[in-house]
Amino acid sequence: MRTDEYRKYDGLGLAELVSNGEVTPRELLDCALGRAKSADPALNSIVRTMSDQADDQVTRPLQGPFAGVPFLIKDLSQDYAGLPTSSGSRSLTQLPMPEHSTVVQRWLDAGLVIFGKTNTPEFGAKGITEPVVHGATRNPWDRSRTPGGSSGGSAAAVAAGIVPVAGANDGGGSIRIPASCCGLVGLKPGRGLVPSGPTFGEAMHGAAVHGVVSRSVRDTAAMLDVLAGGEATSGYSSARPDGTFLSRTHQDPKPLRIGMYARTSVNPNPAPQAVAALEEAAKLLTDLGHTVELLDAAPYDDTALNREFLLAWFTYLAWEMEEVKRRTGCGDDAFERDTRIMAALGRSASGVDYLDAVEGRHVHVRALATYFETYDLLLTPTLAELPPKIGAFDLAKPLQLASDLLIRSRTAGMLRYTGIVDQMVDDNISWIPYTQLANVTGRPALSVPVHWTSEGLPMGAHFTAPLGGEALLVQLAGQIERAAPWAHRYDTLG
Repeated sequence: MRTDEYRKYDGLGLAELVSNGEVTPRELLDCALGRAKSADPALNSIVRTMSDQADDQVTRPLQGPFAGVPFLIKDLSQDYAGLPTSSGSRSLTQLPMPEHSTVVQRWLDAGLVIFGKTNTPEFGAKGITEPVVHGATRNPWDRSRTPGGSSGGSAAAVAAGIVPVAGANDGGGSIRIPASCCGLVGLKPGRGLVPSGPTFGEAMHGAAVHGVVSRSVRDTAAMLDVLAGGEATSGYSSARPDGTFLSRTHQDPKPLRIGMYARTSVNPNPAPQAVAALEEAAKLLTDLGHTVELLDAAPYDDTALNREFLLAWFTYLAWEMEEVKRRTGCGDDAFERDTRIMAALGRSASGVDYLDAVEGRHVHVRALATYFETYDLLLTPTLAELPPKIGAFDLAKPLQLASDLLIRSRTAGMLRYTGIVDQMVDDNISWIPYTQLANVTGRPALSVPVHWTSEGLPMGAHFTAPLGGEALLVQLAGQIERAAPWAHRYDTLG
């Protein structure tokens, strides 16, 4: 099989070729490696190649819905036994993991051939993918821009045609943001549907979940069939719909009532391209028979939610740094400046402050529940701005010096009185103000590519669903994909 042929298939399409005996897993792996060799030097999406493991896999009998399909896992919380999971941090590049993560084992059981790990920001703490230890990943549609984060390496690899689908995870938008930046399908499952074990029952109180980024709705749905379902270490088990998620992609949903908004307190003037993506999605939905209504404002307190989200995130990051130091014996200098700043802000919060932030989710859950008494889904742009340029969020030199001084002098709590915090909040939230809601409330959410700008950049539409709404999301996404397909656009990428 030639690489240009390989790139035209989604994951299930490649698996069908293997099942029919038209191509072997070895041939598909060679195509993936060849495409990586030609495309990835300019993108930097893959940070670890697992040639020995992949070579061993293709010599064994492979079974499952994705048998023989090349696959990449994210180098964050997706452990492969015997190899380090760097989490984008110099502190973890030499620490082998003792066992597979549950999701990795489920991917192997589905017949996927894992041949590498993808780039991520340090501890997944940013919406861009520019770790110091591995360098920046670039967007295949415009290499001067970010592919998003924190699953930016996976999204860049899928958009570039290295693999049709790749492992991702999402604690504040990290599946949906890169999906929008790279023109892909990105589904964040609801809290508890996909396991986080075996080491942890859940991450970030269930706000962080595993999934994939893909080029087709059916791959996303079939991957959810592979991953969904609790395990012995899960805190709880979520209900699944009758039948498979994949089967839902072939059925049009009933006419839906959908509310939409674009303006937020943190970004009251989203970019025209973001508004265009929203309007294009609304027109498409109306043409498909759904009712779309413009809301006066977000149906929840987005100012409070964003403040609570960042405080909880910074505190969790402080704990994560201490946990890594206990496991490795490293010092603070093993972590990036921005990570140390965020962790310092987390440490400066009291336990009561942290619990206020975490428990605040119940207010937003209640607000969403009230909203969903009237509407079936909530629609926004996925991004409020175009994917930023590489390096756009680097701290200015004076702020770098000020933060270094405060961290060294152990007066980092003073950071909240400098411009550093304001800049970091703006960098972390203002261009991506819509995605955190689903993580905080544990609801499923989806980004689909509905709009391409005049510069050729994709922009996604973002849907948040009620609890248990994954089946509805893939059902609607399948309908959108049939009405306004996007797969042909990848042929334009060199």
